[in-house]
Amino acid sequence: MKKQDQIKTALLASIIGIILFVFGMITRDYNSAKNYYQVYLNGDKIGLIADKDALYNLINEEQKDIKDTYNVETVYPPNGFNIEECTTYDKQIVDVKSVYNKIKEADDFTIEGYTIKIKSPKEDSEDLTIYVLNEDVFKQAITNVITAFVDEEDFEDYINNDQEEIEDVGQIIEKMYFEETITLKLSHISVHEKIYTDPMELSQYLLFGSNKEQNSYTVKAGDTIASISEDNKLNPQEFLIANPKFKDESSILAIGDKVNITLINPILTLIEDIHEVKDEEQSYDKETVYDKNKPTSFKEVTQKGITGIERITQKIQVVNGEQNQGGDLPISTVTIREVQNEITTKGGTKPTSYSYNPNAITGSYVDTGLDWGWPTNRPYTITSQFAWRWGSFHNAIDISGTGFGSPIYAARDGVVVNTNTTCNDNGYLGSNCGGSYGNFILIQHDNGIYTLYGHLRRNVAVYIGQQVSRGQVIGYMGNSGSSTGTHLHFGVSIGMPNQGGSWISPWRLYN
Repeated sequence: MKKQDQIKTALLASIIGIILFVFGMITRDYNSAKNYYQVYLNGDKIGLIADKDALYNLINEEQKDIKDTYNVETVYPPNGFNIEECTTYDKQIVDVKSVYNKIKEADDFTIEGYTIKIKSPKEDSEDLTIYVLNEDVFKQAITNVITAFVDEEDFEDYINNDQEEIEDVGQIIEKMYFEETITLKLSHISVHEKIYTDPMELSQYLLFGSNKEQNSYTVKAGDTIASISEDNKLNPQEFLIANPKFKDESSILAIGDKVNITLINPILTLIEDIHEVKDEEQSYDKETVYDKNKPTSFKEVTQKGITGIERITQKIQVVNGEQNQGGDLPISTVTIREVQNEITTKGGTKPTSYSYNPNAITGSYVDTGLDWGWPTNRPYTITSQFAWRWGSFHNAIDISGTGFGSPIYAARDGVVVNTNTTCNDNGYLGSNCGGSYGNFILIQHDNGIYTLYGHLRRNVAVYIGQQVSRGQVIGYMGNSGSSTGTHLHFGVSIGMPNQGGSWISPWRLYN
């Protein structure tokens, strides 16, 4: 072999040797590479660790207070935590304790629980998020809320499909549901959040909202549920919801007991669609007849008034324990007892019709001898009384069941002193139109008494200054103003409303 060829061969061998050496080194380095774990928090790298289980175990061991507080076995990293396995030559491995400390300083640890999303169908309502430790807490709280509005036995019969059929009177719950959309999802919850662990505490929140001040009252001798409710601007039904241990308004109170007098402000809207058959009392009219053969001082009730009874079958909707104003006519009505009007005979002749007197003397009483007619058709139902309702006083009775557009009558001779016809009139839909009464009529009668007819249709049949007679059609039942359904808001005031007058119960005209 020539010397030049020998040199080439030696050079080639050297090159091959170098290549093999480098390849061997790469192979050895590759074979020695390990799997590490890159830890991220809210998208940022916070360390490369060798053992992810060691990090999870350290978190769980160090956060003993969280485990004790919530009675859980495991505490988890924050929700922004992420860990990815990687194979790398990076020798910058940090110890688990260092990574743990960074996590602890940057964010809150989590526990396993349930996230509840509550979405209202109302456009102006914000979605609500609630956290609970487990499903049982939420289920029991929801049951507590339902049985605050619905008798517990009735609820059990409904869910077990064991409701008794109606024989004479009674009701059946056809459907029960929440208006809101409720979703329940297993998730890791930051311990910084309010996490409900007690069903009763969650029940109180769902019933009273964010009202942190729970007001109580100590029962004294002579107190009743009705009197305590009245003194604290509640109606008895609201009192019973706030105090579920009492079954009804006649429940006995023990002197010294503390009762809840906080106004409810429910987070959820429980709706019951009910088929009901009930006997509704129908008020009688009061009439006056005149006998010219008797002295003018003569006055005598010559026919006793007797209330009628109508057996009404209807579909009603109850929202959080309160009946919605009805827009539909009853399914059927049967007269159980006819109405008999009260007739008072007076001596002399009938006075001339009443004319408006802006200086009418306001009495402090209602002369029950005056003749008062009922303002709607019969049969009817009373959907709301003259009472406290949701923290404000409902200064009238609500009369429903005669149908949208049915006639409204003047309760007594008088003069129309005010009207409003600015509200929309589009079927069963209401419009606030700047006033809670919607389209209304106000009539002045003798003795300084005024009657108000609210939530009417726009096409009222009278005008300001017009003299009207008892029983005259003045307007038509509607759903305008602040209203949840077709009905008449019928109010009675001694003195001009909002000008020194005082609202009284309309029943005083008829009893």
